[in-house]
Amino acid sequence: MLDIYAGENALKTIQEHGFKQELFTNFLGASGGPKWFSLFGLDKYLFGDFFKGRSQTLNLVGSSAGAFRAACFAQHDPVTAITRLATQYAHTQYSEKPTIKEISLSAVDMLEQIFSTHGIDEIINNPTFKAHFIVAKSKGLTSSENKLTQGVGLLGSMLLNKVSRKLLSLQYERYIYRPSSSQVNIVDPYSIPSQYVDFTKENISDALLASGSIPMVMAGIKNINGSPAGMYRDGGIIDYHFDFAIETGNGAENNDHIDAENEVMDKNSKVPNLTLYPHFSPIPKAGWFDKNSKRQVLSQHYSNTVLLVPSPKFIASLPYEKIPDRNDFKDLPTETRIKYWLKVLSESDRLAEQLHQLITKEDISTIKPFK
Repeated sequence: MLDIYAGENALKTIQEHGFKQELFTNFLGASGGPKWFSLFGLDKYLFGDFFKGRSQTLNLVGSSAGAFRAACFAQHDPVTAITRLATQYAHTQYSEKPTIKEISLSAVDMLEQIFSTHGIDEIINNPTFKAHFIVAKSKGLTSSENKLTQGVGLLGSMLLNKVSRKLLSLQYERYIYRPSSSQVNIVDPYSIPSQYVDFTKENISDALLASGSIPMVMAGIKNINGSPAGMYRDGGIIDYHFDFAIETGNGAENNDHIDAENEVMDKNSKVPNLTLYPHFSPIPKAGWFDKNSKRQVLSQHYSNTVLLVPSPKFIASLPYEKIPDRNDFKDLPTETRIKYWLKVLSESDRLAEQLHQLITKEDISTIKPFK
């Protein structure tokens, strides 16, 4: 039911130390909307059990839906927060032909559910679980709210990306909103500029909303507090499933630039510097414009990463033999879709049960190398 893939260094580290929470210093959450529902059980287990009581910093790096999840994990009661998000998202209803305004307002309501009463303060001040929201600052035609103009800009993005991912820097900049105490640095071989902005009570809501503001579907967020003037959109445009290294301020990176024969160690805490990545696909795609391309992520960026992925067998056992996606809003009647999504949320607990068994039995023989 659960497939586990580990990069070269990650696999060696787990074979030596076992599957232990202290091995991980980073946690990734991808874009993909309701595809995340297949990971809900894993999220509850990881932050309700596996990482419970942790004191070592865990950097939560997410774009779009992954950023929304990170906002839940950085609260004092992450299981309750992620359950609020899942419940609100699963029961989302739109009119027959929803407008951009309607969808955008629904996202604002979702934020209120995520943050609840004290969530913003808890996220900003969490000393252990440090949320990072990736946002794409749009330039040129892609910054327009006019659908035709924006559409032409996005077509240009697609063509630029087809030539070279590096060319996306002509239209976008990566903004990472994070706690002031964060030491995370994104190392991007494609030279897409990365800017860092500290969380404040005045910008955290807009930053999270921007991270999930899908082009042509939702309104972008203009002029986020503490950030340069401009239009901010879905972080998945640049970082859909991620193709970069994570540097943690101590010289250790989440790639294999360090000798693969040595453990990748955090020089301060003396623990391996691995990344845990629950993901709905065993084949990550770098950016939004790579979804249907043959471009592969650079394997060195996953050398220290462990992916937890629903297996084809598990997916085949779900209603419609697939995981949820945004097309369900138009392809299924509302009541049918809600029932289906709730079923997937429930069934995802089976993946958590399997991971728990693997950890408690210390059986890592089924972990596969990431290729």
